[in-house]
Amino acid sequence: MTVTLLLEPLPADARVDDLASTFREVPADAPALRVGELSTQRGDGVFETISVANGHAQETGPHLDRLRNSAVICELPEPNLAQWRAAIARAVELLPSTGEFALKLVLSRGVEHGPAPTAWLHAAPAADFSRPREQGISVVTLDRGYAHDAAAQAPWLLLGAKTLSYATNMAALREAHRRGADDTIFVSSDGFVMEGPTSSVLLRHGEVYSTPAPSGAILHGTTQMSLFDHLAETGRQTEYRDIRVDELGTADALWLVSSVRLAAGVTELDGAAFPFDAETTRAFNAYLLEPRD
Repeated sequence: MTVTLLLEPLPADARVDDLASTFREVPADAPALRVGELSTQRGDGVFETISVANGHAQETGPHLDRLRNSAVICELPEPNLAQWRAAIARAVELLPSTGEFALKLVLSRGVEHGPAPTAWLHAAPAADFSRPREQGISVVTLDRGYAHDAAAQAPWLLLGAKTLSYATNMAALREAHRRGADDTIFVSSDGFVMEGPTSSVLLRHGEVYSTPAPSGAILHGTTQMSLFDHLAETGRQTEYRDIRVDELGTADALWLVSSVRLAAGVTELDGAAFPFDAETTRAFNAYLLEPRD
């Protein structure tokens, strides 16, 4: 089952008594976007993907905050978060109450020379991620092609925004598959760990869990932030810091975490076997499948 809602974008500060009147459902077989839509022609827009698990949209607040931040970076009109929250709630109502779904939010610059941006959300069944969650994944490191402080030097690269321009990320995944791996970890040209094409990187050394320090060059992961909150609440130490590439190989355990796949432990790094903590990974995913706002 799929659900698509088209939104009539509202100004960020607009107050509307009936928010449901500002979006409408589009049948799966009906046309929804115009040929001149810049999201498809140029990738000129931003997006978020929210997991819907057993009738609950996970981390709605953090995802909407990040959508707004991406819009600001890309100089798009700031989204009306109340409208988006209402549309998300409606989409969840239309979905089955059991199972996992991926709910994608898109805000585009619209049609070239058009009067307004285009906005929609689309929900579809999530892929079956039971194998990577339970058995782990193999990864390779790939050079992202810029230094870890590139965002400060070249803000026009929009590195801190989750944009629709995902061709590089998809090319990196294809390269990983050509090398016989499931996924990749981007590293900077000056030797620092960054992120996966669609995930955040989490390491454990001893009793300390760490992730690369948030910067304009690294998208701050909603799943990673939630998992760090959980770790802190359960008495475990977490830290954000610059992580050198060679520290990956010295970690006791390593995960890629994302909104829909959740936590996938690394079992192989650049062709070498890597210790896989199955028990902690199961605990991570049990937590990540619980309702989280």
